[in-house]
Amino acid sequence: MKADQALSASIDAAAVTVGWSLGGWRAVYLREMLLFRRKALRPGYVLSAMVVPLLYLVVFGFGLGRSVKVGGAPYLTFLLPGLVAMSAMNNSYSWAATTLNLHRLYFKTFQTLMQAPITPADIVVGEVLAASSKGLFAASLLVVPGVLMGALRVTPLFVAAVLLTCLAFAALGVIVGMLAKTHEDTATYNNFFIMPMAFLGGTFFPVNAVPPAFRFLFHLIPLTHATRLLRSPRLEGGAIASAALLALFAAGLFLAGVRMVARCDE
Repeated sequence: MKADQALSASIDAAAVTVGWSLGGWRAVYLREMLLFRRKALRPGYVLSAMVVPLLYLVVFGFGLGRSVKVGGAPYLTFLLPGLVAMSAMNNSYSWAATTLNLHRLYFKTFQTLMQAPITPADIVVGEVLAASSKGLFAASLLVVPGVLMGALRVTPLFVAAVLLTCLAFAALGVIVGMLAKTHEDTATYNNFFIMPMAFLGGTFFPVNAVPPAFRFLFHLIPLTHATRLLRSPRLEGGAIASAALLALFAAGLFLAGVRMVARCDE
């Protein structure tokens, strides 16, 4: 813990020094990427990012999914885009929420960023992009085997959908990281928002199969629109609506995050 705190403090000091020359958000992004690179080089970290989606893949895709078809296609081809969306959501959100909360309340390095010659928008942009990068990294750990198995097609729309999903939930993570008063609070928000979305957002079943009385509620879940985008071969019809709603969700949370950082007086 002390080593991590010292490393974070030294990187924050560098961010203050170079923040002006790099252009604000780039310094914040670089700081987070330096911390992430240190973690990503550990085999245990890579395995931890893969273990949950791989468990779902084995249990539902290779186990139960062998006897299930969705729209006449193998269940595995339906499941994989949903798992990619879920992995992007979980990792983008958790990186932003956890690291921001720790830097605010325990390491006290967030206050260093607040003193740097950068704006609140720079801080939020840097944090969101860094968390999104982690989400993309985690999602790629599922995309590669999915493509090799022939169960996943990567198109420009697919890549854009993953990126938009990462941005949206990274922005949500910034909000939670600023709201949480203790590290345990981040787990509480996860239990009330992220975990239900993972199971109700169309990851494991078609939302259209839900009774009409509940279908509207399922379409209020942002992950529902992320999974729809990842499964859409073209940007048309419902995919356009999902892209617009997910973009509005991301933009609204980003603006709220900037406002919260600007009002922070810690």
